Amino acid sequence: MENNSIISEQTVQDGKLYRHLNSLIVSHLRHNNLTQAATAVASATMTPLNVEAPPNKLLDLVAKGLAAEKDDVSRGTSSSPFQDLGASLPLPRPGATAIDFSSLPDLKGSSKGFPKHETRHLSEHKNVARCARFSPDGRFVATGSADTSIKLFEVSKIKQMLLPDAKDGPVRSVVKTYYDHIQPVNDLDFHPQGTILVSGAKDQTIKFFDVSKTNAKRSYRVIQDTHNVRSVSFHPSGDFLLAGTDHAIPHLYDINTFQCYLSANVPDNSPNGAINQVRYSCTGAMYVTASKDGAIRLWDGITANCVRSITAAHGTAEATSAIFTRDQSKITNSLSSIGKKNRREKLRLM
Repeated sequence: MENNSIISEQTVQDGKLYRHLNSLIVSHLRHNNLTQAATAVASATMTPLNVEAPPNKLLDLVAKGLAAEKDDVSRGTSSSPFQDLGASLPLPRPGATAIDFSSLPDLKGSSKGFPKHETRHLSEHKNVARCARFSPDGRFVATGSADTSIKLFEVSKIKQMLLPDAKDGPVRSVVKTYYDHIQPVNDLDFHPQGTILVSGAKDQTIKFFDVSKTNAKRSYRVIQDTHNVRSVSFHPSGDFLLAGTDHAIPHLYDINTFQCYLSANVPDNSPNGAINQVRYSCTGAMYVTASKDGAIRLWDGITANCVRSITAAHGTAEATSAIFTRDQSKITNSLSSIGKKNRREKLRLM
């Protein structure tokens, strides 16, 4: 758990470092009258164009970094904190008029053949399972069902039951079952730093369960929302929780105070559809929503402002899910299967 906490904290710090670096670049270009380049970088990195920073701040930091690097080289060491940024954060070239991710080649390997598996494990829900989530440490997997229950499984026991010498037939490995919702469970998420499982349901509630307490079968805290809660997603820091509901704007909760916040800056094409899914990026710098009106929308993770709307992402079909790729340059999403073949696509971010 301590390692998970360290990794999560490092992820948040990396996100802050990237945002600060982008702000310095935009400010530097603007102060040097490179307005077109500043606009392109600001648009590509979702950085405010009017961000304020001392005119020569970036030059001073680069000069100090080069001097420190020169000293390290002379001593045979290297301690520059920026040495790996070039590989993980591609920066726009000054003077470019636009950043077009479509020009980047898609790396496609040969198709892999997937082995056939025989079902050896049953969740034993009394109705369809609507969602499933692994815990950050991989120890548990939780499933939520239309029968209003949540079942928690221990992954190691499931793996043991799938060994070749295991007994034939369905295997029961449920650690516990939570009976606390009164309507179907729509989504689940684990707290990134602890043993807390959160659920969102059609009964307009968000419930918190402590999976470390073996005898607890009910939630220890409840958020009463105003709408059907379709999706939930923890911020990487664990301090905030996003909820996608029948309301067209994401609900942001402070999990320490349970206070709800709504974005005060909605785009011109105001959302008019329920949110099927909401997901944070791995750094928490952005989050994405997929809506019944067919739109995919990007939101700033700090200001909660909608920074881009991809309307009619799949024509007239609703967008059922959206999630960031690991490098955050694309969004993998899917559309409703009603009336047409369900398919998944990757949308490139500008």
